[in-house]
Amino acid sequence: MRVMTLQYLKDVATLELDRDLCTGCGMCVSVCPHRVLEMEGTTARVICKDDCMECGACSRNCPAGAITVKSGVGCAVAIIRGLLTGGEPDCGGPGCGCSGSKGCC
Repeated sequence: MRVMTLQYLKDVATLELDRDLCTGCGMCVSVCPHRVLEMEGTTARVICKDDCMECGACSRNCPAGAITVKSGVGCAVAIIRGLLTGGEPDCGGPGCGCSGSKGCC
């Protein structure tokens, strides 16, 4: 049973997992403080990206390089962009690594 965790802003986390690169070591599952990842068979999978606080522990501890996350930037960038444009937080601008569409992260 999944326990509810504190979520930050919806659709702004920069966490990405390439399951093709995942070797199934489970290190990301062990180090994630919010239990964002779990093992599914022989590879990891993201349970709820919105629970990610972008600490970077998963990425730094992945020996296969299967996980990327811009540690600590997603929420801040989205909030600042929203304030500057007078709109909702949006992770679709330069510097966030997205293609430019709203909620792409």
